[in-house]
Amino acid sequence: MATTSHVPVRTCIGCRIRAQRAQLLRLVNDDGRLAVDARAVAPGRGAWIHPDPTCLELAERRRALGRALRVSGPLDAAPVREWFDSFRGRPPAHADRSRSGAGKTDCEGG
Repeated sequence: MATTSHVPVRTCIGCRIRAQRAQLLRLVNDDGRLAVDARAVAPGRGAWIHPDPTCLELAERRRALGRALRVSGPLDAAPVREWFDSFRGRPPAHADRSRSGAGKTDCEGG
């Protein structure tokens, strides 16, 4: 019997489609502001979204950002839009795990 490695799967809060964790971008609540956690290592509750402005618009329209991050007030998505604009045409840094040391944490010796 062949064994397969486990691949973490998350659900995009915008389009509600399940995808591999490496294909999604993690968003966190940073002291009342929405922030991009490109390395997916920030402490606390996070929400996952495709790195696509369409999914961000869907999440805003559905008010999913506040619910997913358990925030009572509205969240400004401007930092996420700026992040999308700065990486337009390039893949996100967290998507390329082929570089040496990528994906390691301090406790793993990286």
